[in-house]
Amino acid sequence: MSLARAESRRLIKRRFTKVLLVGVLLVLAAVAAGTYLSSQKVGPSQVAAAKAEADRYYQDALRQAAADKQTCLAAAGTPNASQWPANCDELYTPTLEDYDYTWYMPPTFNLREDFTDMISVFAVVLAAAAFLIGASFVGAEWNSGGMMNLLLWRPQRLRVLGTKLATFLTWLLGLSVLLGAVWAGLFRLIAETRGTTEKMTPGVWQSFGLTGLRGLGLIVAAGALGFALASLGRHTGMALGALVGIGALQIGVYVMAGLAGFKYPDVLFAPFWLIALLYKEWVATDYTSCDYSSTSGCEPDTFTMTWQAGSVGLAALTAVVVLISMWTMRRRDIT
Repeated sequence: MSLARAESRRLIKRRFTKVLLVGVLLVLAAVAAGTYLSSQKVGPSQVAAAKAEADRYYQDALRQAAADKQTCLAAAGTPNASQWPANCDELYTPTLEDYDYTWYMPPTFNLREDFTDMISVFAVVLAAAAFLIGASFVGAEWNSGGMMNLLLWRPQRLRVLGTKLATFLTWLLGLSVLLGAVWAGLFRLIAETRGTTEKMTPGVWQSFGLTGLRGLGLIVAAGALGFALASLGRHTGMALGALVGIGALQIGVYVMAGLAGFKYPDVLFAPFWLIALLYKEWVATDYTSCDYSSTSGCEPDTFTMTWQAGSVGLAALTAVVVLISMWTMRRRDIT
């Protein structure tokens, strides 16, 4: 039996892999079911009800504005006059445009506007599972002594570890693509039955496809990182401990950078890079760059993190960690 085939069987027969995949399917099913149950198809009756509710709130606001004006006029020359403007005509008068009927529409799933969020949810859930499965796949081998026994059969260290990683990533890639296709079809169905597919153009589908590719890159990178970190520490717990430690370090650096007056502390916080990766960009804002005024307003300085920067950063981190794990596999004793 070839090494790749043996590793494939070992991966798919592991109880942890099966349990975690079932958990992933349950989480994704819960998200889809929640979206379906919380959405409804919008028709003329819902639009009419929303317009009526918006008009009701508008009329209530008009009556309140009229009452406020009468109170303002009555307060002239009394101690309460200081609570009102000198010219009562300056009081705000509501307009119909302030009460857009779409704000009062029932929740409905808009495929064009909402599916990007669903792609991000899918990518994050599978990335977390990929990290854990990858770490457990190689970590359990080190912890149980299976890696040492395998190297007696195949004494090529880098080939063994590389085949393990390649086999895992191949299965991960295939499963992610399959589930991603089901996910897209499922939400297309939800939009048709409980939402809307209006304004769906080829360009929108292309944008969804590119977002999915970036999400797929995140999933594969997470799996490779989990695998490499567990291989470095020769234990699944090494990957989990490194994840917790890096998270704590990130929070500390982010807080300290903010306290030190760093202009854009967001660029030091990894989650914002992931947001930029999945949503094309993340805009970091320096609110201390100008003094806000209710009359003159404020245009604070901003820095835009792009998905290209997020992709390069994630790829570089993954490559470095994987190469280090390969180097240590070659240099360290196996006993």
